[in-house]
Amino acid sequence: MDGRDDLSDPSLYLNRELSELAFQQRVLHEALDDRTPLLERVRFLAIFTRNMDEFFMKRVGGLKQQIEAGVTERTVDGRTPREQWEAVLEKAAPMLEQQAACYHETVRPALAEAGVEILDYENLTASERANMRTYFEESVLPTLTPLSFDPAHPFPFISNRSLSLAVLTRHHAEEEATFTRVKIPPNRPRLVPLGDDDQRYVLIEDVVRANLDLLFPSVEVVDAALFRLTRNAEVRRNQEVAEDLIDMIEEVLEQRRFGTVVRMELEADAPEQVRETLVAQLDLAEREVFDLRAPLDFRDFEQLTDLDRPELKPDPWTPVQHPRLARGQRYDAASLAGESDDDSVFEEIDRGDILLHHPYHSFTDTVQRFLDEAASDPDVLAIKAAIYRTASDSQVIQALIDAAENGKQVAVMVELKARFDEQNNLEWVRTLEEHGIHVAYGTVGLKTHTKTALVVREEGDSVRTYSHVGTGNYHSETAKGYVDLGLLTSDPDIGRDLLKVFNFFTGPALDEEFRKLLIAPVTMREQFTHFIRREAAHARAGRSARIVAKVNGLEDPDIVRELYKASQAGVDIDLFVRDICRLRPGLAGISETVDVYSVVGRFLEHSRIYYFENAGDPEYYIGSADWMTRNLDSRVEAVTPVEDPAIREQLRHVLDVMQADNRRVWEMESDGSYTQRRPDDDESLVDTQAALMREAQAASERDDVTRGMPCLTDVPDNGLLVEPATDEAAVPDDGAADGEHPAVDGGTDDAETATAALPQVLRAHREKWYEPDSATYSYAVRTPDGDRVYRKTARGAAKAIERYYEESGKAGTDPADREE
Repeated sequence: MDGRDDLSDPSLYLNRELSELAFQQRVLHEALDDRTPLLERVRFLAIFTRNMDEFFMKRVGGLKQQIEAGVTERTVDGRTPREQWEAVLEKAAPMLEQQAACYHETVRPALAEAGVEILDYENLTASERANMRTYFEESVLPTLTPLSFDPAHPFPFISNRSLSLAVLTRHHAEEEATFTRVKIPPNRPRLVPLGDDDQRYVLIEDVVRANLDLLFPSVEVVDAALFRLTRNAEVRRNQEVAEDLIDMIEEVLEQRRFGTVVRMELEADAPEQVRETLVAQLDLAEREVFDLRAPLDFRDFEQLTDLDRPELKPDPWTPVQHPRLARGQRYDAASLAGESDDDSVFEEIDRGDILLHHPYHSFTDTVQRFLDEAASDPDVLAIKAAIYRTASDSQVIQALIDAAENGKQVAVMVELKARFDEQNNLEWVRTLEEHGIHVAYGTVGLKTHTKTALVVREEGDSVRTYSHVGTGNYHSETAKGYVDLGLLTSDPDIGRDLLKVFNFFTGPALDEEFRKLLIAPVTMREQFTHFIRREAAHARAGRSARIVAKVNGLEDPDIVRELYKASQAGVDIDLFVRDICRLRPGLAGISETVDVYSVVGRFLEHSRIYYFENAGDPEYYIGSADWMTRNLDSRVEAVTPVEDPAIREQLRHVLDVMQADNRRVWEMESDGSYTQRRPDDDESLVDTQAALMREAQAASERDDVTRGMPCLTDVPDNGLLVEPATDEAAVPDDGAADGEHPAVDGGTDDAETATAALPQVLRAHREKWYEPDSATYSYAVRTPDGDRVYRKTARGAAKAIERYYEESGKAGTDPADREE
């Protein structure tokens, strides 16, 4: 590799905001994809709306604040706030138009064909229109409050994300029309059923629009248009000068209601007077106005997924019991009350660490059981938990209250600054304090994002700790739809480390020495940097070196630079990044050994897994932190090592399945674009989430299985190690001189079979690769400059050939045969 020394070049980094929009495009694709069941496509239209709302409230709102404050500092990719703002608005517009087109041209007609009709008002029968007029007059009209804008009335306040009609009225034909805002009532059904039994609906905004004469009886209704605002949610306060954190959060919640408008969605063909009035009064730039075909908000359409139409939905999934926690009569009230012969959860953890994998494993039967048993166990002395987000009817909170009432010492860290969950968390703080539980609200300058719980238990003459370290929130509802991991362990070192973390929440400072856990913001960045540099050193010395990471985001510029340096040293790097990724894979001399993937499916991928090969002595980690600057520097995070070989094997299998996925995986190109991988005609379908559902189900039904994931899915072994290698071999520097073997070239039935199984790129260009004499790498690709790059998989070798030769026209591969 020719290498490039200047890793500060802005062209090496993708923009954070545009990368986020690329993820939202992949989310929208689930609605566009005709392989997705119909009502699941409706659900993804709703998800896309929610996601884009949050993006504008948080990210675009933050950019607009910076612009208004005169900030001109450039990001690592070389853009000013204004340049980013302009770029994201330009990128978002066609995405929102694509969502509207998907609904009108594909989803809505398909729903109608399936007997689920969302009708235009003018297409109702006369009797249906009469019924809707009665419904409007009796059930909707009393809730409406028209707010006019004229010399006697100021421009009305319009709340965030509310759906409104801008109505133009006049008394006489020659006078200028008056602008009136009518809020579509959010406490009335958005999809109004036309009958009791059928699945035919009309939108409430169409009902309101068609009956405006009843709301404005003495004037002419000239025209009306739907619109919807999105307001900035980035309201910041200086925690260091706040006298009371609760008061500060309440002020933030109040001021968020009045945040600057950052987007207006306006019904296409709206009257010019409506547009001009809204733009002027809301101080909007034209590029902040998105002209779209109605409906403007798809969030409420998710109610259609509750219809009893199983043929229009994915196969149902109910999280199953973990086999290690489902013995005898399994988890029930009798076992909690001590009336069952089942072993306690603590006895089971004592037999060995337990890996939980949600939503495949039931949150109730695992994490909730852990807390419930702790609350009622007479030997438990104390429970400590960190709550970032939890359900509005949280049984986790109830377990902590029960523990306090049973005489346990209970300490809870509730993060009040969890964005959009502040109000819910405030209410839980008050509930906990009412029961005499000590609650810490947060830490100055930091968010507490760690997902940890600790139980202190007296056993004989000693006191022992039992820990839960997870990647997801203590939230029973999101645990049904988010992919997360959790480790239950009685490891005393992890317990002592967690005690230090919980003491920080109530004490003066965070300890900087931990036995096993990586803790942000004190040790985690340093440790991850060390691990990456260690792999680079191994690669330069000819030892096996590999990094595999599954994260939600890779945004931190320093981590990206370290990964670039590791790639330049020859480290094989696979990154599963669900969302934001600043790193550009496949750059000559920079990231040729890096592949980036993204998995998007029915569940939100939320777990974090880190693998470092370490010259044959592998290390695995899981935890709450992504490779984002905020996680490493501005949050309290916990990442735990995974040392049990059986659990490592499960993590390896999950990564292998994701690597083999040809249904949900997207492959990232150097320019930041993504291509979804699809199976070849002769290739079996591999869907990560479907495969892991099958595995969890099988584990729950078989008495001979104790692992939560029994590793039954037949996928290629990608060479990740579970235990230290016994015969580590160095990677050669120069092809044939150090044991080059010719590429497979037929001659026997086995060889012909092996050749046929190779990607077409390898079969067509045997002269460009060979099998090196290496215990680590299976393929070596000759580069145009006479060097070699090494890959562990045929897919990786094929991609290397494509990168080096196809772009320069040297490998003439049929585009139909390229890997996608």
